[in-house]
Amino acid sequence: MKYGLTLLVVFFIGSQAFGQEMLNKIRNESARTIRKDGDTAFWRWKRGGIFNANLSQGSLSNWAAGGDNFSLSVNSYFNYFLYYKKGRQNWDNNFDMNLGYVQTTSLGSRKNDDRFDILSKYGYKIDSTGKWYMSGLFNFRSQYFDGYTYSNNVPNFASSFLSPAYIFLSAGFDSKTSDKLSIFLSPLTARWTIVANNILAAQGKYGVPKGQNVMQDVGLFATINHNNVIAKNINYRGRLDLFSNYSNKPENIDVFMTNFFSFKINKYFSANYNLDLIYDDDVRLFGENKNAPGMQIKSMMGIGYTRPLNINKKMPNGTTKKEIR
Repeated sequence: MKYGLTLLVVFFIGSQAFGQEMLNKIRNESARTIRKDGDTAFWRWKRGGIFNANLSQGSLSNWAAGGDNFSLSVNSYFNYFLYYKKGRQNWDNNFDMNLGYVQTTSLGSRKNDDRFDILSKYGYKIDSTGKWYMSGLFNFRSQYFDGYTYSNNVPNFASSFLSPAYIFLSAGFDSKTSDKLSIFLSPLTARWTIVANNILAAQGKYGVPKGQNVMQDVGLFATINHNNVIAKNINYRGRLDLFSNYSNKPENIDVFMTNFFSFKINKYFSANYNLDLIYDDDVRLFGENKNAPGMQIKSMMGIGYTRPLNINKKMPNGTTKKEIR
């Protein structure tokens, strides 16, 4: 796994070579100052996001080639961001949520996507160029509903709310070399892995020792966030997290990578592609004896309704002006 990390990083960062317009406008507005009562250091909020929902349905009747008589799939993605900037201070907040559901005649109903992710990063500018920040980061990631793996269509309970959940608390440096790329590096990061469900905890799932609900690790952490307009109607949003556990095989780096591509069709509809990659050396559910780590891959594609949420800017005098969508 460690030999493939270089390729992942090159792929993730390399896409910054393409043009970008939307995020530039948001960031440039955040950096712009307006004088008030002779003071150029003032606060400004930026907020907005996107909602996407894809629906597909199929049915068969007396179909000689065979297949499920009925199938229904619903997938959704929601993002909301809240940015704050005042003088040397910079505070970025993001909330991401994925939910998916599929139902077929032969397999019944089950979820095929379930994740929520909260990322908050506060930085204080330490150079005159505005590209380097001393920062603190908080990240919380889990899911909402019970999850199952299936063997011969027999469900096996595998996950639940807060089982697992991951909490990161970091102190480090944030490099914002452009409006579309942020690289945060922390030499000292605490990570908590939570398995709140006692049934799963008794099995020692997700690397937490059997009978325990929480495991704490300390290590090196890096996160790369990339937002880009690849072409006129193609938007990309991605994130790559890397964590090296100082006390347990630091060379086996844990990877969390999420990619979201949006191909705009018109004002309300777009084609979307989501690709998530996870490698956790403590999650040993694979191989012949289900005791080996492996790359987890989730790929979703669909065409559906996409709606940017209102983006407003709050002026120093308290009035609100509508921003570009």
